[in-house]
Amino acid sequence: MHLDVRDLKSFYYRSALGRAAQKAVRDQLVEYWPEAKGQTVAGYGFAVPLLRPYLEDARRIVALMPGPQGVMPWPAGQKNVSVLSEEVNLPLDTGSVDKLVLLHGLETSEHPTALLDECLRVLGPGGRALFVVPNRAGLWSRSDKTPFGYGRPYSLAQLETQLKQHAFLPERHSAALFSPPSSKRFWRRAAPMWEKAGRKVSPYLAGGVLMVEASKQIHAPTRPGLPEAIRKPLGVLEGMVAPEGKTAQNPT
Repeated sequence: MHLDVRDLKSFYYRSALGRAAQKAVRDQLVEYWPEAKGQTVAGYGFAVPLLRPYLEDARRIVALMPGPQGVMPWPAGQKNVSVLSEEVNLPLDTGSVDKLVLLHGLETSEHPTALLDECLRVLGPGGRALFVVPNRAGLWSRSDKTPFGYGRPYSLAQLETQLKQHAFLPERHSAALFSPPSSKRFWRRAAPMWEKAGRKVSPYLAGGVLMVEASKQIHAPTRPGLPEAIRKPLGVLEGMVAPEGKTAQNPT
């Protein structure tokens, strides 16, 4: 079940809790991807809060928003890069994306298998994808006061297994949102401390979201008959007679 784009916009841009969540997840993303100079960066779901660091240097930015969610123009005051998209047919060329980030996309998708296949298709050689999903062991997935309380929460093992089944190779993982999903001032002021402490103590149990970076798994090409040809190489020198000439003599 997709959330409405108006509710997502209100949470991330008009609430203190949403702005804090945006910063915590984006800071972790920037640790993974410090820059994207000359690259194509795409986001799916409601990934626009995470794309802003790449607006200046990236060759192209595309914010794909699923039809059931709705779309909003972004970024404000600049040329719009948001596109309304189908889950099973992303409007991007095959192999055209260098960096792809999903936020509120996979866990709310009605067709996760087709969506992952499309993500694999658009990702180019050497490209990276980052999947941000609610942690089923965290507090944020248990509260419907935030967008992370909707859809299917994941454990780390579940997410990595699903990615491997679709030819993604998980490279590294982390978590974010260690403070409780509360709008009270005390918890908001203590949020930076919770983020630092959470990564050291129990990142995959206490974090509100899981973040897995994955690459596109490329298998070695195969051709019919190649293994057989290697097992039975051509004997191009078979049957040749040694050239006549002086035979070697032992030195006296």
